Amino acid sequence: MNKPYLEVTYRQGRPFAAYLYLDRQPGDRSARTERHGAWLVDFTADGRAIGVEFTQVGGVDLEELNRVLSGGLQRAVSVEDLVPLNAA
Repeated sequence: MNKPYLEVTYRQGRPFAAYLYLDRQPGDRSARTERHGAWLVDFTADGRAIGVEFTQVGGVDLEELNRVLSGGLQRAVSVEDLVPLNAA
């Protein structure tokens, strides 16, 4: 996978949570999860971020998210990547 994609989960017609899938390699598994405010970031054993769970659906601080992703050896995401999350 080269481009991040976002999956929004709904409960009773309302957005409940979302997961941002990041660039992964075959066989990648989450070895640890870190909380960053209302987000949970999944990392591989070698420290690469592979996904972000948003437990509160709504506006996301893009600058903060990209700072966390940079530390997890991932490329920055754009505002377009988060349009469904911000629209929910």
